[in-house]
Order: sequence, then structure tokens, then C-alpha cells
Amino acid sequence: MTARSSPEEPVLRVRNLRVAFPAPGGAVHPVDGVSFDLHRGRTLALVGESGCGKSLTSLSLLRLLPPPGRIEPGSEIRLDGVDVLALEGEALRAIRGRRIGMIFQDPMTSLNPVFRVGDQIAEGILAHFKIPKREARERAIALLREVGFPDPARRADAFPHQLSGGMRQRVMIAIALAAEPDILVADEPTTALDVTVQAQILEVLDRLRASRGMAVLLITHDLGIVAGRADRVAVMYAGQIVEEAPTAELFARPSHPYTQGLFASIPRLDGPVRRLNPIPGTVPSPHAWPSGCRFRPRCPRAFEKSVLEPPLFTVGPDHRMRCWLGEHAGEQ
Repeated sequence: MTARSSPEEPVLRVRNLRVAFPAPGGAVHPVDGVSFDLHRGRTLALVGESGCGKSLTSLSLLRLLPPPGRIEPGSEIRLDGVDVLALEGEALRAIRGRRIGMIFQDPMTSLNPVFRVGDQIAEGILAHFKIPKREARERAIALLREVGFPDPARRADAFPHQLSGGMRQRVMIAIALAAEPDILVADEPTTALDVTVQAQILEVLDRLRASRGMAVLLITHDLGIVAGRADRVAVMYAGQIVEEAPTAELFARPSHPYTQGLFASIPRLDGPVRRLNPIPGTVPSPHAWPSGCRFRPRCPRAFEKSVLEPPLFTVGPDHRMRCWLGEHAGEQ
């Protein structure tokens, strides 16, 4: 039996995570030195534009990288102290779903179109618990009720194409929760949903986190949806975490020029009408990460020292950023 962490200790500890894919001229690293902690009952939001490496980071936690991707030596993923990267076979399968549940981006392609949704939820239960099929179905119906389905017994017999996008996403949440995991990884759980349904899905995740005491890793490109829903935010750019802070601190004092650019591009309904300021350019390809600070080609505040790669500097209480502008912030 695996020892469980205390509330003060992280249930998941990630250090120097590097993901490599072979390429002509040498391997590329779309995830390059990512570190973070997940704590029980807390939500960490991993935020950044598409192509920053967020989804590959989440797949690495379950060792589900698409081939020929690999996790580089020197990376560390520890679940309650257990080295996940050393697990193989049955020990690794016991982690997937049972300790770490995952909600994938597109429920229509993630759900099997020829099986009823109740059976797909029950399959995850039967994979981890030795119980009769009848009891697994009862648990599946209970999970559908827990994620907000009206008339869950009837809906359990529906096929995915008979459900709306929001309902399919709730089925994906139920599947992820089927084995009662300690950690829930939600990869863009509200993509392609309208604003009202987005709010409903996020409220379901909040309620389940609070009631079950899970750690949640919420992956999104939208800073707007993490306000009030995440305890902590890590901003990712070009394979690296460039800023990390408690949510209230980050929203009050975004320090990295990239984070400031993300906030400047969010439409606001309060206050006077203002022009949005999108960040110029696009996220560079892992085949051509810029030297020095990776945000340098797009940064309005780049200066001579930006040609050198910055470490993470402490710029406030429990607040760090990867930018030379923060080099002396802790000395003030």
C-alpha cells in the first residue's frame, strides 16, 4: 500500500521535466525543465498559448507520451514519494486512472462511439475494483448523478452522439473519477463549449475537488477562467514555466512580460472601453527555440541581457518569474 502524503506535502512533485522528440540534427524539447507541486484539495492552473507544451506536460504525468517521445533522464515525477518514471507494467497501470485521472481535450474523439456511456464509465471501475458488473453499473449511474446529469439511469444507456457537448464532457469527468483518483488532470476541459456550459463544467470540477479532496491540475489557454477557481497559477511559454504565484498575487501583480501580455489581450466588461493589445508573433517551434530568454523576440521590454537564458527569480512572497527584469526584485 502506498503511503499518502500529509496535507502540507505535495501529493505530486515534478522536477526538471524534459520531454524529447527525435529530429534531424538532434532531439527537440517541447517541454524543457518544468517543475511544480500539486497539493491535495488544491487546484494548480497551467496556463499558456497553444504550442507551449501544456498537454505534453500532462501526458508525461501518466507516461502517455505519443511515440517517439520520451522523458529525458534527470526528470523527476514522484507520486506520494514513489518514482513514477521507474514504474513498469502492472505498477504503472495501477497509477493510471486509479491514482491520477485525466479529462482529455475532445470528448467526442475520446469516447467510444459504439458503446453506451454508462458501460464506458463502468469499464474504468471494473479495471480497478473487483466488483460485480451490476455494482459497477450502479456506481456509473451514481457518478453521472454526481457530475450533474438529470435522470442518470436513462442517460447511462445513451451513446455519445446522442449527448450534447457539455454532457459528453461530464461523461469524461465521470470516467476520470471512476477509480476515485487522488489527482485529476483536466486538459482544456471547456474547449468548444459555450460560455454558460463552460461555467457549469468548471463549477462541477470545483465541487468535486472540494468534496473529494483531490488535487486538480487545470490546463488552459484562458487566464480568464482560472480567476477564483485556481489556488495557484503557473504560466508556461515555449516549454518552460515563466511565472508562478498564488492566483490572487498573479492577478494583482503579473510580473513577466508574457503574463502581462496575456492579461492585456483579455477583453473586459468593466471600466472604459479600451483597445486590446495582442502579443505580436507566435509561440516559436521547439525546433527553433530562441537563444537566451525564449520570449525575447516578442518581448517589448527585452534588453541586452535578454540574450542570456534567465533562471527563475523570486519577485515576491511565493512568486517567481523567469525574466532578467526580476533579477534584483528580491533585494528591494
